[in-house]
Amino acid sequence: MERNERWTIAAILVFIAALTSVDIYKDYFSGVASWHITIESIVALTALAGVYYLIKSRYSIQHNLAREQKFSNELNIEAQKWKRVSKTYIDGLSLEINKQLDKWELTEAEKRVAFLLLKGLSIKEIARLRNTSEKTVRTQTNSIYSKSGLSGRSELSAFFLEDLLLPKM
Repeated sequence: MERNERWTIAAILVFIAALTSVDIYKDYFSGVASWHITIESIVALTALAGVYYLIKSRYSIQHNLAREQKFSNELNIEAQKWKRVSKTYIDGLSLEINKQLDKWELTEAEKRVAFLLLKGLSIKEIARLRNTSEKTVRTQTNSIYSKSGLSGRSELSAFFLEDLLLPKM
């Protein structure tokens, strides 16, 4: 429910409660039956309860939103800090991977495919990203495996990433 909708509904409910209260006042002094006044009192109190609920929920939503925004900001700050701290290591790892790919004498196209394979992209995704056919990407991956002496994607990933992972417990 939009903010303006909440205030509009609350204003309508206050108006209903006010009109009902005026009617109760007039009915009381006119000698109307007590059951009629009781029912109108329940209507007025229900309208006021609705106003209370709308205002309370609005402030609750506002408080939750503020808390979530603070949490989101903290996560963004943490993510930026992580990026700054890890950038040196990531750049160094990329440089070392590139040096190894040079040792294997991969072409520039094969290097790009190798990096995309290490990122976990499928043959189809690599072909789409590089705007080439899947057959071309398969040929390049086979050349990568042949030149590196590795049997496939798993060995390629393990070659570069195995020592980065914690040892088995």
